[in-house]
Amino acid sequence: MAVGLTLPQRGVFFGVTTVPEMLTLAARADADPLFGFVWVGDSLGAKPRPDSIALLGALAAATRRVRLGVGCMASFPVRDPLVFAYQWATLDLVSNGRMLLAACTGLVAGGASAREGMAFQVTDRERADRLVENIEICRRLWSEERVSYKGRFRSFEDVTLQPRPVQQPCPIWIASNPRPPLAGPRLERALQRVAQRADGWMTTRLAPGLARNNWSGIARALEREGRDPDAFPTMAYHNVNLNPDRQAALEETKRFLDAYYGPVFSPQMVEAWTAAGTTEQCLGHLRELLAEGPKSVTLRITSWRQTEQFERLAGELLPRLSTAA
Repeated sequence: MAVGLTLPQRGVFFGVTTVPEMLTLAARADADPLFGFVWVGDSLGAKPRPDSIALLGALAAATRRVRLGVGCMASFPVRDPLVFAYQWATLDLVSNGRMLLAACTGLVAGGASAREGMAFQVTDRERADRLVENIEICRRLWSEERVSYKGRFRSFEDVTLQPRPVQQPCPIWIASNPRPPLAGPRLERALQRVAQRADGWMTTRLAPGLARNNWSGIARALEREGRDPDAFPTMAYHNVNLNPDRQAALEETKRFLDAYYGPVFSPQMVEAWTAAGTTEQCLGHLRELLAEGPKSVTLRITSWRQTEQFERLAGELLPRLSTAA
């Protein structure tokens, strides 16, 4: 099982990390066979941070082996799909075929995504449909010549994209974590969208059992589509904080998430979303997470001591997790 490292690029705004530190840690992950991925986050106005596309260009130059991705690409429904397809194809060329896109709706409670969308004339109500349409456009531009498209939001004629991605097909995952109060037909549509449109699924677990329940729904939908759930890539986007004092690890994680997103995560959600404490405690937590269905995990260090925690993650936790898997 190849594990991912998620870089907290929004943390450059409040002293968690620096750009040079992130590039250094990415290079160290690239040199360690226990890591298979390096991920960054994404947002334009809802949760601004250093731009994911530009940062991935730097990461492509700093690494040689690991897959590079955005989990999740929250701005995907907002960005112009023709410009984005061109940028992503260029990244795949620069990285020699190592890009992995995890697109998502980018919906944020409390009005942040609505305010972001106003500048681009994109409403929250449209985001799911724009996600689907933009996936269709990217797939065609990355694989066909002289593409014409007439959609609800974007129409064009006779467009040929150069460069093409090195990867053919170039993978597009969907990142989602539907949770209560979403239920019934709306939940079914969200899970069905992954089975119908995606090459893989990324999720978060904000409550025990949530990943299992959602994966069960996606697996059933995959079977209805004639796709093999066992062969479908899945990954959990998770947090880690290694500390001999588990409570101190959870408290630092809460401070980190409050600074990163605002005070929107309860202590119970933080506990469900974080492998916290000693190596043994973190190992047990991650085993429980993987038992819920994700085939792999990418870990974001929720600490102001990024390099120190990375060394413990790579030296103490991941070798044991790899053996357990």
